[in-house]
Amino acid sequence: MTSTEMTITEMTIIVRTPGRDCPAELGLGPLLAAYHLRTEEEKGATVTDVDGLPARYRAEISDPRSAFADDVVLVARRGDRSAGCVVVTAPVAGRVEIKRLWTVPELRGHGVASALVGAALSHAAAVGVSTVALSVWSWRTGALGLYERLGFAVVDSWDERDDLVCMERAVRPTDNV
Repeated sequence: MTSTEMTITEMTIIVRTPGRDCPAELGLGPLLAAYHLRTEEEKGATVTDVDGLPARYRAEISDPRSAFADDVVLVARRGDRSAGCVVVTAPVAGRVEIKRLWTVPELRGHGVASALVGAALSHAAAVGVSTVALSVWSWRTGALGLYERLGFAVVDSWDERDDLVCMERAVRPTDNV
């Protein structure tokens, strides 16, 4: 196995629940910074560092506890290194949304995103919601393929932004592992 290969058993998913700090050593801020910088780059914006990001994204990076106060944050760790993250919003009308799914580039293709989405689905089942929703940029074909493989289907958009694909998936009892 190379240094970037891993199995799901070599990874730990750490959960930050509402009202709890996400310790700095989990590396959530840098994961969110990388996510937002890449997204802005893909949109064609010239942003060279976090200071050039919109204020709401800078707020997520600098103070994730406040930005995601009511949400559950999952951070994948491989050893002492953060490998990825995802945010699961607080339930509203039987539905949660997953957002900010990010895997560090050198660990893509090794199950990090699948494990994070799986943990998000388990959380959704545990809190009794019926639907998990997400939105993804149309150019993120790898992410779209992952979501489709995990049972998500394209639905009518609830977001007015161009190039955003909205997807949903029913929560199944088997999702609670």
